Amino acid sequence: MLDLAGPLREWIEEGRDFAVATVVAVGGSAPRPPGAALAVSADGTAIGSVSGGCVEGAVYELCVQALRDGETLVERFGYSDEDAFAVGLTCGGTIDVMVTPYSAGRSVEGAALSAAARGEPVALARVVRGPARLLGRALLVRPGEAGRGSSRTETGTGSHEGGLGGGPDLDRTAVAEARALLDSGRTGTVELSEDGSHCPGGLTLLVESAVPPPRMIVFGAIDFAAALVRAGKFLGHHVTVCDARPVFATRARFPEADEIVVDWPDRYLRSTETDARTVLCVLTHDAKFDVPLLTEALRLPVAYVGAMGSRRTHEDRERRLREAGVSERELARLRSPIGLDLGARTPEETAVSIAAEIIAARYGGTGTPLTGSDAPIHRAGRDAAPQPV
Repeated sequence: MLDLAGPLREWIEEGRDFAVATVVAVGGSAPRPPGAALAVSADGTAIGSVSGGCVEGAVYELCVQALRDGETLVERFGYSDEDAFAVGLTCGGTIDVMVTPYSAGRSVEGAALSAAARGEPVALARVVRGPARLLGRALLVRPGEAGRGSSRTETGTGSHEGGLGGGPDLDRTAVAEARALLDSGRTGTVELSEDGSHCPGGLTLLVESAVPPPRMIVFGAIDFAAALVRAGKFLGHHVTVCDARPVFATRARFPEADEIVVDWPDRYLRSTETDARTVLCVLTHDAKFDVPLLTEALRLPVAYVGAMGSRRTHEDRERRLREAGVSERELARLRSPIGLDLGARTPEETAVSIAAEIIAARYGGTGTPLTGSDAPIHRAGRDAAPQPV
């Protein structure tokens, strides 16, 4: 639902009623992860997707029904020989979809959508399985200080709004679980009992996290960097280009970059913020830049560190890094030569190979062709739902 924050916030501001169908569970090979959503306004306008096309028509009708009846409902869609091409998922998987009607005055969901549309970190926890009286109840968790308003509560794990209808212990546990998922930028489900304990069989919460875009920092203002900036933006990153040479690190050369920094790469890396989703791409292939930069980078808890260069450059780089005190364990984190073996030649092709390796590293992919492989197409990896790496 939060992936539709921008347009849904506009609907709220316009006073439109709407229904949202959200994927709350998947089984087998399913095209969209938990949190994927399709929304239908009272005038019949539809946005988003829950299945990539397989069951959109049926889900649309469920949204219309929810708008008419005012009731939250959960429906399962799966494969069957009889209706595979009518309603079912021809990919062979199953998805559970919760459909909830919303009026413009629903404060918890409205606050979540507004915060997500502004780029603020926020998590929305909703009951997607449990007693009918609790189904669809929502709780909004923010990482910052509590604001004003009687509906907002401050806890040791952050501030929250709303409630799940099961008492303070349930809300307290849900806030802690939602905060943990928010801190890692993940969307996922949590099993709880009504008393707030972690006993299965009572309630299932879907926690959707909306976080600012992950960072991609590209070191080296070369022609390959310009193509990688475009690829990074396409994948949803906040992209920074850093180079010590002001004649190359210019807005004219990198118009699509979010930031352009003129500084020595290792110095900039020490001074800027990174996290577990940050991607570092070192394209300088010059030892005076590479070695101090990679010495810093390989000791940071970031998602990916890759360095461009030939195999001969890589061997020399590894030798210099060992001499600089980089351990074998730290060296093992280095992706070098950077990218997957696609036979890339042009800057654009090379950018695709780097982007492909970043995606594979995130989800545990092998980079091998799917043709002839029996490995799962959709795998959980580190994130249950895609957040751009």
